Amino acid sequence: MSFKDATVQEADQALKEAQVAFLSYKNFSGKKKAEFLRAIADEIEALGQELVATAMKETNLPEARIINERGRTTGHCRMFADLVEEGSWLEARVDTGNPNRAPAPKPDLRKMLVPLGPVVVFGAANFPLAYSTAGGDTASALAAGCPVIVKAHPAHAGTSELVAKAIAKAMDKTGMPKGVFQHIHGANFEVGQALVKNSFTKAVGFTGSLAGGKALFDLANQRPEPIPVFAEMSSINPVILLPETLTRNAEKTASTLAGSITLGVGQFCTNPGLILAIEGAGLDQFIKALSSEIEKVVPASMLHQGIADNYSKRLKNALAQKGVKVEGSSTVEGTSAQGRPLVASVSSKEFISNPALAEEVFGPFSLIIRCADLKELNSVISHTHGQLTASIIADESELVNHKSLLNSIIEKAGRLVINGVPTGVEVVAAQNHGGPYPATTDSRFTAVGTDAIKRFVRPVAFQNFPDALLPDELKNSNPLKIWRLFDGEFKK
Repeated sequence: MSFKDATVQEADQALKEAQVAFLSYKNFSGKKKAEFLRAIADEIEALGQELVATAMKETNLPEARIINERGRTTGHCRMFADLVEEGSWLEARVDTGNPNRAPAPKPDLRKMLVPLGPVVVFGAANFPLAYSTAGGDTASALAAGCPVIVKAHPAHAGTSELVAKAIAKAMDKTGMPKGVFQHIHGANFEVGQALVKNSFTKAVGFTGSLAGGKALFDLANQRPEPIPVFAEMSSINPVILLPETLTRNAEKTASTLAGSITLGVGQFCTNPGLILAIEGAGLDQFIKALSSEIEKVVPASMLHQGIADNYSKRLKNALAQKGVKVEGSSTVEGTSAQGRPLVASVSSKEFISNPALAEEVFGPFSLIIRCADLKELNSVISHTHGQLTASIIADESELVNHKSLLNSIIEKAGRLVINGVPTGVEVVAAQNHGGPYPATTDSRFTAVGTDAIKRFVRPVAFQNFPDALLPDELKNSNPLKIWRLFDGEFKK
């Protein structure tokens, strides 16, 4: 199955249509946008087995994973539908005026969040549904009131095309303006560059490599009018094993981490690529148990040949670094299209002195950092880059004695995990899926959960507006019955 790449002219035309759609769509009620988002979820489900089979064929992912990801995608749409229908996410604030205040009259000020404008979303290679055509970026942007142009990922173009047709049906059924959602193909860089450079584009959503995300970020900042690029890029998600707990639970911890390292052939942005521990009998027992677990795992096909080749290249480079020792690998060699699970170790001094060891190896690989003591462990943490997650395996009493460690990792990651693995990102309001650079380009925002909508809005204050000209959410009558902060108190 092949699809024709869009031309630069077609990309520009798509943005023109998106801007026209924005002028009306931005004023749609939360109820109307919710109807659209729920219709998208319904139409995706209506694709049935055709969608599942197509995604499996294009990505080598098993049926259970695709079905789970489809549920996550439709769940995202319905979650944002509920959010915009309820309305409090707009953060409406009302400070009524007082013309009789002395020594100067108090102006009437009312503030709320408004949509940015057309958003360009780049489909992700490792999530054909949940981070692609109707994924979290698209759902949250549409919920915010922004038209979306999706550039399909060429690795699963057929899957993307099917979902795009489902969204088109939802547009027709709910009376959405032409151009509120558009879908184009483009395996070459030229199309992506044209989408980002177009003056109608007001934000970009991207999930992928550091090189790709940084290139889009730089391009967006070279425009006459710079725009935000919300890129999720590179994270090795360190797991810290404190010695007392490790000594008691070495084998259990090894089994748990082996499952996380090899889950989905290691092709998750939250894969635990770095394990930090202090030298001792507990660490030796852990490494032996982890190696044994890894050796049992049979290599599996990666998403596509490009990812497999990149894994092989980066793994070879990591293992060639000074002081790196292979501790265990799958006993089955596998093919060039498969990811062979492997764990290695290196001393903390070698890790700190060699920046190459901190680079992400996207696949079923983890590097164990052997630290002589707590001081060295803290030094390793201080030398790591920004991460999506950081995890600590320890009991409460041991954690209480290492509060400085907790304070250190707060500066490094967007989500902290105690006695658990980083893989698995729960889609709830309290979730934060983001982190300091290079995990993302803006650590203030999340790509998962209801707060993801805040990437595509900005605040606007209305001063001394007649009630009839105010947005409904800010009118005195407040016909939408949403919660507002009214002169310092929340009221309906």
